[in-house]
Amino acid sequence: MKLTPDEFRAWKNKRITLLGMSGVGKTQLAALLRQNNWFHYSGDYRIGTRYLDEPILDNIKQQLMQIPFLRDLLRSDSIYIANNITVDNLKPVSSFLGKLGDPEKGGLGLAEFKRRQSLHHTAEIAAMRDVPEFIGKAREIYGYQHFVNDAGGSLCELDDEETLQILAKHTLILYIKATTKDEQELIRRAEQSPKPLYYREAFLDEQLEIYMRDRGLPYVAMIDPDDFVRWMFPRLFYSRIPRYEAIAARYGHTLTTGELWQVRDEADFLHLVESLLSRQHERM
Repeated sequence: MKLTPDEFRAWKNKRITLLGMSGVGKTQLAALLRQNNWFHYSGDYRIGTRYLDEPILDNIKQQLMQIPFLRDLLRSDSIYIANNITVDNLKPVSSFLGKLGDPEKGGLGLAEFKRRQSLHHTAEIAAMRDVPEFIGKAREIYGYQHFVNDAGGSLCELDDEETLQILAKHTLILYIKATTKDEQELIRRAEQSPKPLYYREAFLDEQLEIYMRDRGLPYVAMIDPDDFVRWMFPRLFYSRIPRYEAIAARYGHTLTTGELWQVRDEADFLHLVESLLSRQHERM
């Protein structure tokens, strides 16, 4: 969706999609807007509660079945297992994705890892295609005036043009680009606390071959899961940048984390968006 500053200002029911790597401030901004009559649609929350709920629970139950005491309780229906996913706590989703490598260190085999990655890919497409429906629900059921789609960092990896067109038709897409300083901070945090990530299969296969060769490892089961994530993160980060930029160039607009950190309230955010649209309009 392309708008002039005047059109954005007059837009009664504003609808925004936030695009960018995990950690650039999408959820923080969405939470701020949520306090000002904006419906916060979290793609990862929708994935976890709607499209991966059963696989996540199956994974948890599989782990519990390895403990005799809990296994007996599960088999006799004496205990009930449920996800407690919230917009601010999405750990069950990342735990399900898991990390590749040594099972003794909590890693997954390649086939199982790819299976979960594929499930996540399908779920993310479905969650993003639900956005138009939730735009209506946000206003008609919950009474919110505006809508912000807090998209997952892997949106640029979906390679699904129809999904992007749906988002562009119904929302204004804003790509949050990390400054050089913030890029380094994101990489530092990823190295300090390596978390499960989504990878395009072709990218995973390519990088896995390089990693195995560099580390001199003959088998995936010998990979240290955390070491692999630390090694992969900067490569994944820089591979995503041109993908984000291509989406923003075609469908939306780009702001930097430096600009975003100046936003203190809704008024600041609206002013920032108007400035972005003005710059774009002047270049046309």
